[in-house]
Amino acid sequence: MTNEELALAAQGGDKPAESELIKRLSPMVKSISARFFLSGGTEEDLFEEGMLGLLSAIKTYSAGNASFTTYAHACVRNSVIDAVKKSLGAKHSALNNFVPLVEISGEFPADPEDEIFKIEQRSEFLQKISKLLSSFEFKVTVMYLDGLSVAEIAQSLSRSAKSAGNALARAKAKLIACYSCGRGDR
Repeated sequence: MTNEELALAAQGGDKPAESELIKRLSPMVKSISARFFLSGGTEEDLFEEGMLGLLSAIKTYSAGNASFTTYAHACVRNSVIDAVKKSLGAKHSALNNFVPLVEISGEFPADPEDEIFKIEQRSEFLQKISKLLSSFEFKVTVMYLDGLSVAEIAQSLSRSAKSAGNALARAKAKLIACYSCGRGDR
């Protein structure tokens, strides 16, 4: 059975189909959650958040718009990003130093120090913009920075393309205003 067929069967209460889908996509969840690090947390914490995203994808998938794997990838990523964003609050101050890890496609970077510097810059940037943007604007911006189109972002967040486009425009305007008046170094 395809992933789409398994998802639809799982929605109908087929537990073996759900188990098979979870088994097939667990490596994807592991890969996505491994890109992030929570100081004071464990890899398992983010993996569990990703698995919750996968279960949500199984429950909410509707055939015809995108492949299940694409939809699940977006749901898992959003779940992990939400967990990281929630950890930025004062209540979770021990978890405030998240760092997305570089996705390496089987090769080591030419200069590991440059890669570490890039990771730290991205981490600082994401922390800064998370304080400026709403949760929805932050999700849209991160997904856009990761190379997704506005249409893909809208679909993965179950929103209209106009809503996602407007959120991206608001985020850009806020960032331009912040960095053009010298507040970008805070």
